[in-house]
Amino acid sequence: MKVAVVFYSMFGHMYKMAQAAAEGAKAAGAEVKLLRIPETLPPAVLAAMKADEAQKAFAGVPAVKPEDLEWADGIVFGVPTRYGNMSSQTAAFFDSTGQVWQRGGLVGKVGSVMSSSATLHGGAVPTILHVQSTLLAHGMVIAGLPYAKFPGLFDLGAVNGGSVFGAAAVTSGDGSRMPSEHELGAAKAQGAWIAELAGRLAKK
Repeated sequence: MKVAVVFYSMFGHMYKMAQAAAEGAKAAGAEVKLLRIPETLPPAVLAAMKADEAQKAFAGVPAVKPEDLEWADGIVFGVPTRYGNMSSQTAAFFDSTGQVWQRGGLVGKVGSVMSSSATLHGGAVPTILHVQSTLLAHGMVIAGLPYAKFPGLFDLGAVNGGSVFGAAAVTSGDGSRMPSEHELGAAKAQGAWIAELAGRLAKK
């Protein structure tokens, strides 16, 4: 099976989550591509937000193209929340996938979403659901993160993101908190689960 992990990241949180998901998919036996949704903010704005240095860490990750999605049997999207919705960069990328939609290029493929938010209840779940609705419009088979695949979702001992809808990271208001080992574990488990599902469907 082939799995694409497609992410947008400003400060590196979703990059780390995407790396973990890719690791999980590879461990499950998948051929994996890690792909980046391009930045659309001007360099001056990124510099003012102090995100320009952070983005150098993943600048070498290939930028995703709409046709890259058709290569995969399963896709994990890493999308940070913006006021309970997907980032504008992610929306712009999906706006470019019209021809893929028109030819049904993603119909029957497994789609899954991870997110991040500044606070524990900062909109990660609504963001995941918004992106899932886009994937449904493409005809994808939606998958989340079942408790059975990551029992850590039951852990109440520390502040951690994540739900059955998908893995998530809590970043803090200034973005200083990077994903915890718990959150990275959830992303890894989600990547493995999507690889497993994609393999099942690819055999039929």
